[in-house]
Amino acid sequence: MPTINRDGVKIYYEVHGSGPPLLLTHGYSSTSRMWRGQIAALSKHHKLVLWDMRGHGESGYPEDTAAYSEALTVADMAALLDAVGAEKAIVGGLSLGGYMSLAFYRAHPNRVRALLIIDTGPGFKKDEAREVWNKRAHDTGDRFEREGLEVLKSASRERSSVTHRDASGLARAARGMLTQRDARVIELLPNIKVPSLIVVGADDAPFLAASDYMAAKIPGAKKAVIPAAGHAVNIDQPLAFIEAVLPFLDGLPRNAAQERLVSS
Repeated sequence: MPTINRDGVKIYYEVHGSGPPLLLTHGYSSTSRMWRGQIAALSKHHKLVLWDMRGHGESGYPEDTAAYSEALTVADMAALLDAVGAEKAIVGGLSLGGYMSLAFYRAHPNRVRALLIIDTGPGFKKDEAREVWNKRAHDTGDRFEREGLEVLKSASRERSSVTHRDASGLARAARGMLTQRDARVIELLPNIKVPSLIVVGADDAPFLAASDYMAAKIPGAKKAVIPAAGHAVNIDQPLAFIEAVLPFLDGLPRNAAQERLVSS
């Protein structure tokens, strides 16, 4: 089982296929297993890198809440690319994984070939809205402490069928990774200079407006709305999801000269 050691925290990852690297990050309280229905299609022409965020799945569950943060998650992603020998990658994810992909671009724009942002919100410009979100995140952490993994039985499909060792990591991740500190990610959107695809399920009501906003703000971004799909769009409609994503991946520049042309 491949892992990297991040200051004593084990980070689990797996690699499928070969070709241009594609790093996908799961949503909060899910795991890399949420992508299992897409492995065959996405690894046919790409080196697909999947992983479990700290506090999730097969990765480590550090006991210190300070070991969970946006900055550490972004650093984990960079370390994973180093581990698989990828200077640059297509970077994407669902929900929290999509937000962390945007945060990764903010920290390491030169390491991102393209962005794949799925059922994601880009954060909040106003402190009041962020405070409401953060209270919900802390409440989620409290609920995992009270009820344990039973919470996931009523969750959306990318979370209800996955396995965690216990709920302690999810509680700490809610407080340290799900919460947001500032507006730097949402303010980044107009400055993104790589091809970007925004994917959202037509029934994922909380994220429809956010997807419209990102598609409007990110220069040249494309958007795909998947009918009859909720928050777990790749699980609800796996074929439609792949049919939306593959043409985007296939159309990406294949060399540095093409990339300069696209970003100019």
